[in-house]
Amino acid sequence: QVQLVESGGGLVQAGGSLRLSCVSSGIIFSISDMGWYRQAPGKQREMVATITSRLSTNYADSVKGQFTISRVNAKNTVYLQMNSLKPEDSAVYYCNAHYPRAGPNYWGQGTQVTVSA
Repeated sequence: QVQLVESGGGLVQAGGSLRLSCVSSGIIFSISDMGWYRQAPGKQREMVATITSRLSTNYADSVKGQFTISRVNAKNTVYLQMNSLKPEDSAVYYCNAHYPRAGPNYWGQGTQVTVSA
């Protein structure tokens, strides 16, 4: 049974910070590429940040220099540090795990981030 459990979301004022965590189980974390995606009401889900098993990172243009993705393999956990939050960052944030070579994708249930103006 694969589980990705996000936490750390909440309500924050513009300019504030949050750190999201995603704890995985039932997955070979060390070979998994991990990512954070978000979906706002009425919008498509979009990639926010990814980090491969070899620690290569990629960010959406909208969050470069603002968000930082990291992982701790010993804890089977991926993090998203979000600084200088803006109202347009408000969304449900989802954790994703992907095995290489066209392997399956796994998704968490999401955690709500709301940034007030």
